[in-house]
Amino acid sequence: MPHLADLRAVLREPHFRRLYGTRLTAQTADGVFQAALASFVLFSPENQATAGTTAAAFATLLLPYSVVGPFAGVFIDRWQRRTILVRANVVRAALTALVAVLVGLGVESWPFYVATLSVLSVNRFFLSSLSASLPHVVERRLLVTGNSLSTTSGTIVAGIGGGLGVGLRALLGEDDPSVAVIVVVAGVVYLASAALAARIPRTLLGPDPDDERESTSEAMRNVLSGIAGGARHVWQRRRPAHALGAIATHRFFYGLSTVATLLLYRNYFTDQGFFRAGIDGLAQVFGASSIGVVLAAVVTPYVTRRLGKERWIVTLLAAACVVEIALGFPYTQPALLVAALLLGFVAQGSKICVDTIVQESVADAYRGRVFAFYDILFNVTFVSAAVVAATFLPDTGRSYLALTVIAVGYGATALAYLAVTGGAAGRSTASG
Repeated sequence: MPHLADLRAVLREPHFRRLYGTRLTAQTADGVFQAALASFVLFSPENQATAGTTAAAFATLLLPYSVVGPFAGVFIDRWQRRTILVRANVVRAALTALVAVLVGLGVESWPFYVATLSVLSVNRFFLSSLSASLPHVVERRLLVTGNSLSTTSGTIVAGIGGGLGVGLRALLGEDDPSVAVIVVVAGVVYLASAALAARIPRTLLGPDPDDERESTSEAMRNVLSGIAGGARHVWQRRRPAHALGAIATHRFFYGLSTVATLLLYRNYFTDQGFFRAGIDGLAQVFGASSIGVVLAAVVTPYVTRRLGKERWIVTLLAAACVVEIALGFPYTQPALLVAALLLGFVAQGSKICVDTIVQESVADAYRGRVFAFYDILFNVTFVSAAVVAATFLPDTGRSYLALTVIAVGYGATALAYLAVTGGAAGRSTASG
């Protein structure tokens, strides 16, 4: 079997194994750290989770991916990547020590969010450095295998780390000092990742010498101008512009739903047999949503060959409108789990279609810049939804007005996208 042969060839490379070990330990620590954050901000007995604190938590988690992400490459192409991997983990370990102190003292104000934001911002440099380093330890013909193994394993161990964090919370207790211990555990694992990275030869991971490399300040300016250029390129092309408008609007209403769900499981629901409240119940929701994501990945390629991508997006958005009303209004845990599965299906199916439309409709010379703009749009609209939710959602998360706004928003987006795409939906089928 060629795939297994490729996998064995990748794993035989000792420097790949060290880079792989660096990733796995660090992303395990990421999972532990994020579980501790959720415990402290949303599920701590000492702290009352409100719509405002939930919005702040989402902003802290997502803004580094939007603001820091586009600029990370500028420095990764200038600094020794092995050095970045080592120092990023050491810096994160130090910052988690600071976060642990703040958590232990019960400080949930701007110093806590600044420290947490710093940890997550450093993570952008770390993950981007891993991706840029891979071609230096894997043969070109094996890059697909190396990437698939690395990123899939990283996602899995991050989930395992999250489970470890939840398990430690159950073992140690739910008070702030106990959560601080979990944060310290994450810091120790970051140091283990730094130790593994330090075993890689300093210059092995690049960057390679480049006499024509532009200055750092020029590169920073080019990042900004590139994102602006990507936005202009999209604006001049109706099909990708409409698709990005649809996914951004969907992401906004999905963000409102997510914040409401977090508050429901924190402040409204109680344990009902199999159906749990608190962080355990939220894990059930994320599990159901993940099933929806997997199903969408299987179903969407098949359906779009018959309906076309635009019509499938309209169908999904209309379905989300119905789901919000039919399964949201009862405000019961069983109904919410089914809604989570279906909305996860809608979110993933829509994104697959929009990604493909952008890839098909944008000139190759602009594709990277357009996707950088897309990434920022995708995260900023979600954070904006969290901020808006903080202004009108009750702390219980139960609001028929909010559900109505979300449902009407999904329905209006479906109708607007159908209106602006019109007959193009049918014509796109052939390209699907």
